[in-house]
Amino acid sequence: MYVIQDSVECLTEVKRSKFLTHLIPISEYSTALIASLKAQHPKANHVVYALRYLNEFDQIVENSSDDGEPKGSAGVPALNVLRGQELINCAVLIVRYFGGTKLGVGGLARAYALSVKEVIGVSQLSEYVKEVTYTFQTSYSQIDKTLHTLKGLEIYLITRHFGVESVSWEIIASEKKIAHFKEI
Repeated sequence: MYVIQDSVECLTEVKRSKFLTHLIPISEYSTALIASLKAQHPKANHVVYALRYLNEFDQIVENSSDDGEPKGSAGVPALNVLRGQELINCAVLIVRYFGGTKLGVGGLARAYALSVKEVIGVSQLSEYVKEVTYTFQTSYSQIDKTLHTLKGLEIYLITRHFGVESVSWEIIASEKKIAHFKEI
């Protein structure tokens, strides 16, 4: 499975219809964003979306919308491209401007799928690594040694709480890095 690094947008044209495609991390997705895109593009005919993300039980959740396009001709083809590329924790939003030529249901499906393929082609993907949270405590004399060890393992998501007699740590990293840290 793969995730995207940053938001990306791409313009695809099919028979004079324009498809402005936004690929964003799921953390940036909201229904307000769809409303904002509709407000930014008042002459656009449709704002279609598809999304895939992992929930707290490590299950893939998927959703899509055709936004007035013929049923199954927009959101599902976009979602199928995300599935085929094994992308998770992302959403794709496609603003469509009608170009005067009707594409038909099959043509729409191919055009929406093409627009998603093109935006994925210009985005940076990285392999998904599940991260976990690990908490532990050390004495004040162990702070420097612990920080040195964590940085050596490239663990940078660190939160510390200084208590009266000890320091509480919370780190977020891959399961592999956490296991290696515990060994040390």
